[in-house]
Amino acid sequence: MLAAQMMAAVENVKDDLPDRFGAMLVKELRQNMRRGSFVYPFIGIHLFAIVALLIEFQGDGGYPYEKYTGMLNVALLWESGPFWKVVTVICAIIMPLGGLVLMGQELDEGNHELLLLTKLSRWKVVRGKFITLFGLSLLTFISLLPYVIVRYNVGAIEVIREMACSASVVGIAAMMCAGAIGASSFRGLLARIGVMALFIGSAALGCGIPIAGAGGVTSGAGLFFNLNALAGTICYVTLGLSLARSRLRLVVHAYEVKPSYMVVGLLVFTPFVVGMATAMTALHAGFVGLIGMTLVAIYADATPKAPAWVKPPAPNVPPPAPPPMQDASA
Repeated sequence: MLAAQMMAAVENVKDDLPDRFGAMLVKELRQNMRRGSFVYPFIGIHLFAIVALLIEFQGDGGYPYEKYTGMLNVALLWESGPFWKVVTVICAIIMPLGGLVLMGQELDEGNHELLLLTKLSRWKVVRGKFITLFGLSLLTFISLLPYVIVRYNVGAIEVIREMACSASVVGIAAMMCAGAIGASSFRGLLARIGVMALFIGSAALGCGIPIAGAGGVTSGAGLFFNLNALAGTICYVTLGLSLARSRLRLVVHAYEVKPSYMVVGLLVFTPFVVGMATAMTALHAGFVGLIGMTLVAIYADATPKAPAWVKPPAPNVPPPAPPPMQDASA
């Protein structure tokens, strides 16, 4: 009997996720894999993909090769047929928007205070949520690769165009996941909608200005076009996670600006900074401004820490009470 119980325990350990994944990531994976926001879109996207393929096969077949075939070219992505429209709506919009409820669970119930009492930092908390949400969107997108192969075999696609569309879907999904997690840290539905709208508008301008500038100068989707798109994706993923991280701050001193207000200000001013960087680099290297704003977002709300050589203050413990005096007559 004891041997059977030990064997069952060993099997359970083998089936569990390894410790190197991190406590926050394991927690989010277990919750989200059971969530309806993953299961139902995962099934629905395959049904819509089949319908989209049938519609494409009934059409003329094939789409013209365009010179602006690069990452985050939304016009190219939307004009590439019903299949990519379905993929974009579900993988890059619907599934990431499920993250609008993630941070509220931790903040409304006070779970973030318990999490931060452990070895988890604020970055680890928001990073675990992002990796899980983006991973589920990416997993759904990867499951659609067989449909891409079918489209290739019938001659309805071009390889470079499909690679550009794939990179666009992955980049938009990453930014939307980070923005949804950041917006979910605000209380109230209207506040979340407003912050998400601000994030999408800032991302559209902050990524669109350098991409359009590089595309106009080089007359195509060259190296600078794709560098600007990649830097824009990294910048706005960082901004979205920084927004969520700023809401986890337990203590804000009286002389400090509220961290979430500071990150919201970064969302407002990032397109202006990127626009100036694009103009100063002759419309080529707007990614310089994007990299700069990424660094600002990382260090804008850094938690102050004392150096390792500083000793902690001595405990303020009252001295022990003196022993009671004994009666001399006794």
